[in-house]
Amino acid sequence: MPGRSAAGVRTGVRVVVAGDRGTGKSSLISAAASDSFPEYVPAVLPPTRLPSDFYPDGVPVTIVDSSSSMESRVRLIDELKRADAVVLTYACDQPMTLSRLSTFWLPELRKLEVKAPVIVVGCKLDLRDERQPMNLEQVMAPIMQQFREIETCIECSSATLIQVPDVFYYAQKAVLHPTAPLFDQEKQSLKPRCIRALKRIFMLCDHDMDGALSDAELNEFQVKCFNAPLQPAEIVGVKRVVQERIRGGVSDLGLTLEGFLFLHALFIEKGRLETTWAVLRKFGYDDDLKLRDDILPTPTKHAPDQSVELTNEAVDFLRGIFRLYDIDNDGSLQASEIDDIFVTAPESPWSMGPYVDAAERTALGNLTLNGFLSEWALMTYLDPSCSLANLICIGYGGDPTSALYVTRRRSADRKKQRTERNVFHCFVFGPKRSGKSALLNSFLGRPFSSNYTPTNGICYATNVVEEIGGTQKTLILQEIPEDGVKKFLSSKECLAACDVAVFMYDSSDEYSWKRSRELLLDVARQGEESGYRVPCLLIAAKDDLDPYPMALQNSVTQQLGMEAPIPLGVKLRDSKTVFSRIINAAEHPHLSIPETEKGKKRKKYRRLVNSSLMFVSVGAAVAVVGLAAYRAYAARKNT
Repeated sequence: MPGRSAAGVRTGVRVVVAGDRGTGKSSLISAAASDSFPEYVPAVLPPTRLPSDFYPDGVPVTIVDSSSSMESRVRLIDELKRADAVVLTYACDQPMTLSRLSTFWLPELRKLEVKAPVIVVGCKLDLRDERQPMNLEQVMAPIMQQFREIETCIECSSATLIQVPDVFYYAQKAVLHPTAPLFDQEKQSLKPRCIRALKRIFMLCDHDMDGALSDAELNEFQVKCFNAPLQPAEIVGVKRVVQERIRGGVSDLGLTLEGFLFLHALFIEKGRLETTWAVLRKFGYDDDLKLRDDILPTPTKHAPDQSVELTNEAVDFLRGIFRLYDIDNDGSLQASEIDDIFVTAPESPWSMGPYVDAAERTALGNLTLNGFLSEWALMTYLDPSCSLANLICIGYGGDPTSALYVTRRRSADRKKQRTERNVFHCFVFGPKRSGKSALLNSFLGRPFSSNYTPTNGICYATNVVEEIGGTQKTLILQEIPEDGVKKFLSSKECLAACDVAVFMYDSSDEYSWKRSRELLLDVARQGEESGYRVPCLLIAAKDDLDPYPMALQNSVTQQLGMEAPIPLGVKLRDSKTVFSRIINAAEHPHLSIPETEKGKKRKKYRRLVNSSLMFVSVGAAVAVVGLAAYRAYAARKNT
C-alpha cells in the first residue's frame, strides 16, 4: 500500500492542495517549506517535501501543488485520487472563492469518489477587509454539516506566517489520526466498530476478569501503550473526571468498561485523537479498525489445490465458546448469543454473504453446534485471514500459528490414493429445475418446498457428516447455476479447489439427463486439460417419478468409468445416503474420475510413449552391457 510499511505503519503522507486560481495555494506551500514569505512564486510548484522531523509524529509530508486551469484538469484528477489528504483553499479577501467550495470543489471531490479527508484553508488572512468581519465557525458550520469529509477549517496568512505550519499539521493529523473511523460527528458518539475494538482492549487488560481496571491494571495499560507509568495522583484524577461525568464509570473495583469508553470519547471530543489511535495501534488495529495483516500469521497456500482448515486445538476452543454462550443449554445459539460472541470483533461476520443461511439451524432459527462449527470451517476455507482475525478477537489465547493449517495438495492425495482432509468442497452442477437448491436445503435439514426459485449468485451449504464409526467430516456444497457454468469453467484453476463434483438431473426428464451429461463431459474435459481431475457423481433426482430409461444412463456412466447414478426421491427423504456417498468419493480421490474419449486416447498415447522409452532404455542398457562384455573379453584374449 502506498505510504505504508510492511507492518501497515505510515511512512509518508501525500497532501494535494487545490482551489480556485489566485487563492494563494503556491504561496502557502512555499511559506510552509521555507518559513518565510516568497517574493516570487511560480504558477505551480513542483512537489514539496517536509522532512520527518518537521512535525512531532515523525512522518514526512509531500505537498503537491495544482493548477485549476482546464488544461491541467486530467493531472489534477489523478493527483486528487492519489491523495492521502486534500487541502482546499479560498482567499479571505475574495468571498466568492469561499462560496465556490460548496458549489464546485466539494461536490467535485464526491463526484470523483475521493475518500481522503479535507482541510478547508482560508489564505490571505492579512488582506481581509476589517470592516467586514467574519465568524468562521458560523460560516463553515452548515458546510461541514453537509460535507462530513471536512476534518477542520483554518485561516492563515503566508505574508505574516500566521498559522501556516498548522495547515499541514492538521492535514497530516487527519491522515495519521482520522476521526471518521472512531467518532460519529452527527450523533456525537463513538462508532460501533470503535466500541468493539476498545471493548476487546479493555477485556485483554482486565486480567482478573472482574469487569473493572484496577489501579495496577490501569498502570500496566498506560505503560504498554505510552511507555510511561501513571502517578497515583494522576489515577485519582482520571477516576474523578469519569465519576463527575458518567454514572457507573467507576466502581469499587476500578474503572469500568463504561468509564473506559467515556474516556476515549472525551479524548476525541477534545481533539486528542492521537491518544485513542496510539492505544488501538498498540493492540494491532489498522485504520479500518481491523487487526493488521502483519499480526495475523495466516498460513500460505503454495498451490491452488491446497486449502486451509482449523486445527483440532482451534476446534476445541470453538466448542468451548459454544458451550460458554449457550446459556440455556439447549444445544443451539440464538441470534443475540451469536452477537455476544462477536462483540469484540469488528462485526458479526456471518450477517453477510456467503455465510447467511449457509449452516444448519433449528426450527426457531437458532444455530446448532454442527452449524456453528461448519460456519467456522466455511469461513476458514474461503477467507483464512478473516477466520484467524475473528478467532483472536473472540479470545483465542493459543499461539495464532497453531490455529490454522494448510492441507496437502489434492494432486498428491490422488497419487497416494487417500486424503487427510477434514473439510471437503463439493460443486453441485445441473440444469435448471434438477433439484440443486433442494439438495442444499435438505443438507441443512430444511423441509422440502415445491416452489421453484432459481439461484442467481453464489450459494453455499455446509454441515457435519457423521461416518460409520463416528468420524465426522465437514462438507461444503456449492451450487453452480447452469447459466454460470461457462464463465466458471473459463478459469484454468476452477476445479483446483474441488474435492467432488456432483451432477444432478431430473430422472423423469430426457432433456435434464442429456444436459447433465453435457455438463459432466465439460467438467471432465476441463479436469483433463488443467490437470485438476476430480471424482464425479451423478444423482438421479425425482427417482420416484416415471424415469428416463435407466439402462441408457448406466451405459453412459460405464463408458466414463463412473459409478451408476444415485437415485433420489422427489422430496429427498433419503438424502443422508447421498451425502455419505459424496464424502466417500472425496476420501478416495483416485476413484470415480470420468474419462472422456479424448482423455483415454491421451492416456493411451502416454503409455505408448512410456513403453517406447522403456524399450529404448532397455535396448540401450543391453547394448552398453554387451559392449562392456566384449571389451572385457578382447582385453582378456590379448593378455
